Amino acid sequence: MTDHSASGTRTFLPPYLLERVAKSGSTHLRESARHTLLVDQQFRARAGAASLHQGSARRGEPARYVHSAEQREVLPGRLVRSEGQGDSGDLAVDEAYLGLGATYRLFWEVYQRHSIDDHGMALLATVHYGRDYENAFWDGRQMVFGDGDGELFNRFTIALDIVAHELTHGVIQHETALAYAGQSGALNESLCDVFGSLVRQRQLEQSVDEADWLIGKGLFTERVEGRALRSMARPGTAYDDPLLGRDPQPDHMDSFVMTEADNGGVHINSGIPNRAFQLTAMALGGKAWERAGQIWYDTLVDRRLRQDAEFTTFAMLTLDNAARRYGAASEEAMAAREGWRQVGVLP
Repeated sequence: MTDHSASGTRTFLPPYLLERVAKSGSTHLRESARHTLLVDQQFRARAGAASLHQGSARRGEPARYVHSAEQREVLPGRLVRSEGQGDSGDLAVDEAYLGLGATYRLFWEVYQRHSIDDHGMALLATVHYGRDYENAFWDGRQMVFGDGDGELFNRFTIALDIVAHELTHGVIQHETALAYAGQSGALNESLCDVFGSLVRQRQLEQSVDEADWLIGKGLFTERVEGRALRSMARPGTAYDDPLLGRDPQPDHMDSFVMTEADNGGVHINSGIPNRAFQLTAMALGGKAWERAGQIWYDTLVDRRLRQDAEFTTFAMLTLDNAARRYGAASEEAMAAREGWRQVGVLP
């Protein structure tokens, strides 16, 4: 059943990957994938629980809380590390804590946004969720990370951009709440990849030329023939594996995938707006979170962005926001227009 809701659970791994593993993997992998799909379906059917922790009243200061489910399917689990505390010694806990902080810093220091809701909302995460759980998700209130199966997927805290991707679902939920289906759903996923990539690039102090533009690098084990889950620079080339198949993302509207699966291809067609952003950032040079990121953030919080927005609508809003901030004939506006033109969204 397709989920057209504007809020609710947003998983990192697309269902089509897990469905392939559930049919063709080893006994252990099939069982892990089937159970993960079942858990994901159950979470989509219910809203997240209310936060048990206080947010931050001081702008510029996050309020982070990381819990461990201790391999059980409970939320939020046992509190292990909270704001200001030192390393816990648990790698997943500490990766989640650092990821929450890096994401907060990008949104605050670059875009003056005070946490997910811009009002200091507590940043909650649960790690070690379930046994061999092969996903990460935002449930409307908090982040949840599985440890992976150890054969195909590593722990889901391993990549900083995964943490930032899922938290950005929360930002979208509190702003435009883009409907999670079709082109608006692909925009939802793309925005999460954009800001996930920006968090990692900023943490590593990378310029656009130094960045690899990969999403989920490190998530695959050495058994998988692939660099990452997605490539923003070259959608469709991130992996080509005998079990997982080939990366299905298109890089141009000519190859747009019409499908009922994956909520109308939200994880698939997001490759098109992903590449438009990457092209825009490359044309502008320097640090992607500065000018290109500012245009995309301005568009994300633009009250004219409707829940059912399609690619063309979003593209035109980026041009308008670039013109408002930098000028209609500016390098920034021209770069954005050319980025969307090269992927076939604008003529």
